[in-house]
Amino acid sequence: MKLQLTRPTGSGNLISGYGDDHVLVNGARHDASLVVTADAVLPWEAAGFEALGQAHFEAIVALAPEIVLLGTGPRLRFPAAQLTAPLIEAGIGLEVMDLRAACRTFNVLRAEDRRVAAALLFV
Repeated sequence: MKLQLTRPTGSGNLISGYGDDHVLVNGARHDASLVVTADAVLPWEAAGFEALGQAHFEAIVALAPEIVLLGTGPRLRFPAAQLTAPLIEAGIGLEVMDLRAACRTFNVLRAEDRRVAAALLFV
């Protein structure tokens, strides 16, 4: 699905489209787990939802977002609380949703100039 491309007041990344197995960030296709912020598109070493560990969330803490959107693939799944403890300890908010909802929400929060990170999984 393509999304309407609108730019927040600053420059930076927007998710311009998505499917069950990919996302488009500023038109560039990505089909492996990644973390998207306003300024970066980073590979995320999480091989899938079942492989998530605390270290995956510790890596996101280093990016200093105010909120993390965890896109858990085609369906909504909640990680165990001990896995997301690094975010809680750092005072970073977490919203868990399916991949498509995370993509849409990322753009909304970017349009509000929020410091958001979308951690996106495809499996």
